[in-house]
Amino acid sequence: MMCLMNRRQLIASTALLAGAWASPLTAAPQRRARSKEEPFGYCFNTSTVRGQKLTLDEQVELTAKAGYDAIEPWVRDIQAFADKGGDLDKLRGRIEELGITVESAIGFANWIVDDDQKRAEGLKTARRDMKLVKAIGGTRIAAPPVGATNQEDLDLFKAAERYRDLLELGKEEQITPQLELWGFSKSISRLGELMFVAVESGHPDACMLLDIYHIYKGGSDFQGLELINSKKVHVFHVNDYPADPPRETISDADRVHMGDGVAPTSMILQTIYKNGFRGMLSLELFNRTYWEQDALQVASTGLAKMRASVRKAMGTEGTR
Repeated sequence: MMCLMNRRQLIASTALLAGAWASPLTAAPQRRARSKEEPFGYCFNTSTVRGQKLTLDEQVELTAKAGYDAIEPWVRDIQAFADKGGDLDKLRGRIEELGITVESAIGFANWIVDDDQKRAEGLKTARRDMKLVKAIGGTRIAAPPVGATNQEDLDLFKAAERYRDLLELGKEEQITPQLELWGFSKSISRLGELMFVAVESGHPDACMLLDIYHIYKGGSDFQGLELINSKKVHVFHVNDYPADPPRETISDADRVHMGDGVAPTSMILQTIYKNGFRGMLSLELFNRTYWEQDALQVASTGLAKMRASVRKAMGTEGTR
């Protein structure tokens, strides 16, 4: 009888641990209300804990538990979750239950390339990706210049036409593709190039996905942000970068938490605020040192440093 009871207790304990991520006990506290001191939303890009190899549902629970308002997952993680039998509808319900939103997602469709066949395949990939994002309640997806990264002669007028085609596809799927800046790209690495493509697309849904690190890496001056209507920026990737290595050799892996580097963070936040930005600041890091740490610690530290940077920029450092 004792052996039977021990076995039952073991089974119960194992089931409890297995369901820990999905348990109501892990539900996040009530979402933070916007204020003058913190007028932006806080989003968690899951690349920040990529090294911990969490499944999509674990990423969702982590984001909520750490106190973020939203999550920005990678499409490949959504696909992997579905491929392993994960229920996207159920996960969408859990996301809603936790009180967070899916503000954006990271995809890599070849929508911009010159090759007609590759571009057609890229648009098919984009449609598939959009459907996955929509399945978990998302409304936007990143649209970086994948496939043209090493191309120096990309015709930006044609790029604008292709972005318009992608926007039309997004309109059909009810997912908005955000033209993303990549500082290491040889085609769309500077703010002016990004703005050109967005403007010349001539589409009402055109918008830009900016990033502190990528603006620096691409060589643009942050002063250029003053010329951007920030109402056309719904998600802004935030991070910081050290003084060394220099711009020429700095990489994604060198990104650090906000306030731990030399980026003019206050100036950036003040500028986009004055220009109308009230969207999500999404923490996107690829620092391998963070990947070796506890995921919740990394996420919580990232949010704390984001909030501190915002309060400092808004002139209310130290207030709660």
